[in-house]
Amino acid sequence: MGPRKVRAALAGAVLLVLALSGCGLKSGSPMVDDVEPGSVGRGKPLHGASLTVTSKNFSENIILGQMIGLVFKAAGAEVLDRTNLPGSISAREAIVKGDADAMYEYTGTGWITYLGHAKPIPDPIEQWKAVRDQDRATGVTWLTPSTLNNTYALAISRKNNAKYHLKTLSDVAALAKKDPSAVTICVENEFASRDDGLPGMEKAYGMSLPASSIKKMDAGIIYTQVSKSGSCLLGEVFTTDGRIKAMNLDVLVDNKHFFPNYNAAPVIHTKTFEKYPRIAALLDPVSKKLTTEVAQVLNAKVDVDGQDPHEVAKDWLIQEGFIKQG
Repeated sequence: MGPRKVRAALAGAVLLVLALSGCGLKSGSPMVDDVEPGSVGRGKPLHGASLTVTSKNFSENIILGQMIGLVFKAAGAEVLDRTNLPGSISAREAIVKGDADAMYEYTGTGWITYLGHAKPIPDPIEQWKAVRDQDRATGVTWLTPSTLNNTYALAISRKNNAKYHLKTLSDVAALAKKDPSAVTICVENEFASRDDGLPGMEKAYGMSLPASSIKKMDAGIIYTQVSKSGSCLLGEVFTTDGRIKAMNLDVLVDNKHFFPNYNAAPVIHTKTFEKYPRIAALLDPVSKKLTTEVAQVLNAKVDVDGQDPHEVAKDWLIQEGFIKQG
């Protein structure tokens, strides 16, 4: 889910009910790509399998869901594409109930949203282990995570940063003490009030920003305001967003590890994994290559350049040698 999708979860739960009562999860389309094994899928270990992949309804997660489907297809499976489900809860329920077999999920979402923990675990691997171990009881198997971390951050335009040379959030705190009027931040309404958003960040870093320095607006506008106007020195962003590179923004390091880790990892319906344990060997190499920087590039192809998520996923898998065009 990433933190940006928390709001969508409740809406997704309502839509899930509607989906299950109508066509909803019964819908989907077969993946018809002519793809062959590359560095993964040799010997077609999923030959004869019929598997369903799913995702949430934002670009990054759709791209990741398409990657799973294409790898399964190259490994010999018949694949039904049920990506782009509304909200996090609907995709989660599809995996739990076995209506879908696989998707990419985020460790922070699993720990906080699904398993109900208020406090994240700072170390990303320990966070993943905790989610993996506790989610076994739900019938969900977590595979090895990627370093792709779709979490909150603050960013500054490179043009403005030529003056301030900010690298970390501690640098921001120091600037706020030295020159309070210099630090203006554009944020979403939700981030402005969440404990894992601005209030918690200020407390963790010893900042005390006046209300006049905090400007609330829609998430999409923040990137433009930080990049092109003088109204916001800093803005709330999401670390894998394609607009970071496209708009020449510098992301500041959360050096105190305040924001939760949202590392992407494949999650598999456990009964499916027990039947096809070689899924791990198919997806682990893909996850190993997925970094925050890779996600920024792939997301920009969809959100900035307007490309199709399926084609973006396919091109990257072929470029990396994981699969081949048939």
